[in-house]
Amino acid sequence: MGMSVNTNIGAMAALQSLNSTNKDLSTVQSRINTGLNVSSTKDDSAKYTVAQTLRGDQGVLTAVGSSLSRAKSTTDVAVAGAEQISDIVNQMKAKAKEASDEGLDADSRAAIAKDFGALKDQIGSIIDSSSFNGTNLLKKEDAAAPGSGSVKALMSTDITNGTTLTVANQDFSTDVLDAISAGAVDTAANSKTMLTTLDTVGKAINTKLSTLGAASRNIDGQSSFVSKLSDTIAAGIGNLVDADLAKESAKLQALQVKQQLGVQALSIANQAPQTITSLFR
Repeated sequence: MGMSVNTNIGAMAALQSLNSTNKDLSTVQSRINTGLNVSSTKDDSAKYTVAQTLRGDQGVLTAVGSSLSRAKSTTDVAVAGAEQISDIVNQMKAKAKEASDEGLDADSRAAIAKDFGALKDQIGSIIDSSSFNGTNLLKKEDAAAPGSGSVKALMSTDITNGTTLTVANQDFSTDVLDAISAGAVDTAANSKTMLTTLDTVGKAINTKLSTLGAASRNIDGQSSFVSKLSDTIAAGIGNLVDADLAKESAKLQALQVKQQLGVQALSIANQAPQTITSLFR
């Protein structure tokens, strides 16, 4: 090949190689900086599109998890209140049984009735207090009373046709408090009637407790599933777009050496035309 000062083929080849090395080096540095092998649709349109779809699903799952957590807290508050009411009803049974003694003197009966009334007031207070985030599952459901209805939670990522978990209102106001308030323990006869009422109320409370407990377990199971699904999606996104940093680190070192050699090769190639001047000395 002849020597020319107009066209330096060696320098052009060296420059192309160096440019290619610099481009690869820039790509590797970007992967190390971001931790992503695919950070843009320009890197890999197919993988990037799939990853974006999965990221959208993951965002919706976060909302589902928050909804389930809210439902769980609301239900657990109701469970705590219902269990406390159940304990109080058992105490009231003991008071009613004591008051059913026909030989009881008036002062003792009055004291028992006072204690019985205080226990009834506690039930009312617990029902009113068993609220979370504005929702109370123990109050009588009333469309005109905010927070007295059932609690609902999202269960799927399908925003349009997603299923909903519902925990129904248990209405302790009517089935427990009103039932107890309808009677008294002021006489032995009334106390016996109250015992029967309390037995019925106790069974109703047990049924409501079972319903709330089952709902709480259902929410726990769904929350666990959502958490695992979110982790699986996160792993799937990682498999698609995450960079292998150990591999990229090895590439970086190799490319840095290659870049240095390319610069030297270009320098040597640029010096070649200068040798032509020696031929004219």
